[in-house]
Amino acid sequence: MRTRGAILIVNIITGLALGFTVANIGFGDYAELNRMFTFQDLRMFLSFAGAVAIIVVAFAVLRVRRVPGRIHAGVVPGAVLFGTGWAISGGCPAIPIVQVASGCMPALVTLAGIAVGIRLCRWANTRYLRIDSGSCAR
Repeated sequence: MRTRGAILIVNIITGLALGFTVANIGFGDYAELNRMFTFQDLRMFLSFAGAVAIIVVAFAVLRVRRVPGRIHAGVVPGAVLFGTGWAISGGCPAIPIVQVASGCMPALVTLAGIAVGIRLCRWANTRYLRIDSGSCAR
């Protein structure tokens, strides 16, 4: 029987295992991420490409199909902002958590930037953009 507590414990254990793995293979290291973005070392880039290839095969086997429709208006600007922030800070939103847990306190600035960015995005969307946030709205 699944309980909320059991699911929470499994999520915590899985998250800790992922964070431990990410930290120990170097994916939480800013220098490693910088080498990936500047194409000096393709190890991480190829790891991401391999992950994409695996999910493509899994989706094909499971026959997952994209529902036809328009691309959400926020996808392109969101992707540009996400990628830019990732390149500047040295990590997607999960990596600064790994960096802080590994003792890299400057990653707290990145986490603060993420929080401020989310607030600014919500404010700008409410006030100016009015882009439907779909299922991501609160």
